[in-house]
Amino acid sequence: MAKKKMSILDFKKYKEEGRKFTYVTAYDYTMASIINDSETEVILVGDSLGMIMLGYDGTEAVTMEDMIHHTKSVVKGAPDTYIIGDMPFGSYNESTQQAIHNCTRLMKETGCDAIKLEGGAKYAELIKAIINAGIPVCGHIGLTPQTTTSLGGFKVQGGTPESARQLIEDAKALEAAGCFGIVLECVPAVVAKAVTEAVSIPIMGIGAGPDVDCQVLVTQDLLGMYGNFKPKFVKLYAKLREEMVKALNEFHTETEEGAFPTEDYSFNKKVDING
Repeated sequence: MAKKKMSILDFKKYKEEGRKFTYVTAYDYTMASIINDSETEVILVGDSLGMIMLGYDGTEAVTMEDMIHHTKSVVKGAPDTYIIGDMPFGSYNESTQQAIHNCTRLMKETGCDAIKLEGGAKYAELIKAIINAGIPVCGHIGLTPQTTTSLGGFKVQGGTPESARQLIEDAKALEAAGCFGIVLECVPAVVAKAVTEAVSIPIMGIGAGPDVDCQVLVTQDLLGMYGNFKPKFVKLYAKLREEMVKALNEFHTETEEGAFPTEDYSFNKKVDING
């Protein structure tokens, strides 16, 4: 049976029904098309493409042009999957006018279904303005990779009573602003459960325990494609990097030994080159 694409209304409906769903990343046409063939409901074209596709040390250098380029390809590859485009660092925090302009660009130039941006209660009014401009917004709180320097690095958030309460207030503020869902990254499971219960929109957790409404992972992480680095919250569902290296080495060996290509992989039409 063909997969039915989620709509913006399904996010809240899924939460009301207690229906869990999944959300992964893609940055190119081929990966998007593979995910589209799966049962996964949501793709994020994340600014994590800075590290995974472009080799940067972080996300801060990713530009609007990078996001538009990659998101276009993902939209083409996954027509049956809800696609969220990530707003890169510096693209929405100067002014409301700047934010609406860039969010509109990402939606219009790529055809994605919604945008995501980082920030809690301090960004609620900005998010409300973006939504009032007709752009669906997914929030992102907890560990926010674009501002890891101010957070003291890639560390678990919400580990104190004060910071846990702030996460709950952030989630409530984003819900009140009109977000259809919120990504919650790297927080203790008990805190994630409290945040999930505090709002009526889905909490989409990455490194946030089992009690959230949706589980999020970077596709290259869950498929074992990203070298030896593996965050604590990542389960390897495959080890594709090993298989890919093995296949490349077999191709190399067969080429060296003359075992490839055989007649089966050659064009064997008779041609008189002396005629």
